[in-house]
Amino acid sequence: MNRARAIQREPIWPRIKPFLTVFDPVLSTILLSLVVFALITQYSAAFDFEGRFIDHSRNLLIAFMVMWVTANLKPQFLMRIALPLYVVGVILLVAVELFGDISKGAQRWLNLGFIRIQPSEIMKISMPLMLAWFFQQRENVSGWREFAVASVILAIPGILILKQPDLGTALLVLGSGFFVIFFAGLSWKVLAWLTGLFLASLPLFWTLMHDYQRQRVLTLLDPTQDPLGKGFHIIQSTVAVGSGGFTGKGFLQGTQTHLEFIPERTTDFIFAVLAEEFGLLGCLVLLTLYTCLIIRGLVIAGNAPTLFSRLMAGAMALIFFTYAFVNIGMVSGILPVVGVPLPLMSYGGTAMVTLGMGAGILMSIQNTKKLIQT
Repeated sequence: MNRARAIQREPIWPRIKPFLTVFDPVLSTILLSLVVFALITQYSAAFDFEGRFIDHSRNLLIAFMVMWVTANLKPQFLMRIALPLYVVGVILLVAVELFGDISKGAQRWLNLGFIRIQPSEIMKISMPLMLAWFFQQRENVSGWREFAVASVILAIPGILILKQPDLGTALLVLGSGFFVIFFAGLSWKVLAWLTGLFLASLPLFWTLMHDYQRQRVLTLLDPTQDPLGKGFHIIQSTVAVGSGGFTGKGFLQGTQTHLEFIPERTTDFIFAVLAEEFGLLGCLVLLTLYTCLIIRGLVIAGNAPTLFSRLMAGAMALIFFTYAFVNIGMVSGILPVVGVPLPLMSYGGTAMVTLGMGAGILMSIQNTKKLIQT
């Protein structure tokens, strides 16, 4: 009886403290700075889109909640769900191939009756989880056979996503899996051999590409061949990036932005809005924040207590790099337009949730390390 009363009188703070102290201070500060930057830029980009800024703020809040929930999960739990999540993801991708809805020439969505989902998004997280689990199970016997099996695990969903076709998502999924394989011990000699094989296979890939994908590459090489059509995106975005100068034209003063020359300015091309209004200085601030985020993720990976945690943390850190590098590259005209959003900056809920989950995994791993040390 007295024990029950003591439990009832226990202050609430000690009971909820473990759930609220999972946030890594350094990582949280970087993410908060990115969110502030994102809200300022999105407000300008979405100035003429009623409700879009509010929606973006809501998506950031949802991503924060997902990050908090994920940060409270233990890496051991993530290991347990890795295989089932991967299998479910592959089954759903096969279902998309057989029964998926076709929209704008692509078959990417699966209608379950009560909800319409894009299974390829599941693979952005389940792929590195699966490969990290696989290498954890074979921690002491990693050889060429293990890397060959890992390549097959990576290739199955990659091929299914490329067939939809969805080059942007396939790039992110294949990248997230490759990072795990690389951190698991893939030698530089093998990496150089694979790079040479990839370059030698480019003519074959060209014949397998869809017409619109070939057009994207040709437009990248010479956007002026169709300045009012296929090349319009790249031309206008590069004009906006270049016209910002060192300090930019000022908040809400971007002419390319507010005269609606920049296409998709709240989503894929929001970096052009940032460059025009805040100039090179604003771009350097954003790139510095992304660099600090990636470095912090790699530090967490280096200090992780298990192989699974190290591989996951490393992959999550470089996923942020891939998002940022591909988006800024395509807006700047050095990569084809593949529809990859800028982390936390671009409007859109799905990618935001994925990145929130990735940040939560980093915090979960860091929090587990602290628990082990204490």
